[in-house]
Amino acid sequence: MPKIPVVKPKEVVKALQKKGFITDHISGSHYIMYNTDKTLRATIAYHNKPIKRKTLMSILKSAEISIDELKKLL
Repeated sequence: MPKIPVVKPKEVVKALQKKGFITDHISGSHYIMYNTDKTLRATIAYHNKPIKRKTLMSILKSAEISIDELKKLL
């Protein structure tokens, strides 16, 4: 399994937008991203610090994106 990169929420939001996700709405400090093609939803806590690895894995799982795909999108 490839190593999980250390990324900030801003980078994850941009990567998801490249993958076809749009910002559905913002609830507090959380961005709720939605992909209309595959009807997928991902929630990203938007803070000014890197996302923890387990949280990032959860986001990638809900968005159906692999670690390699994320690295290419970054």
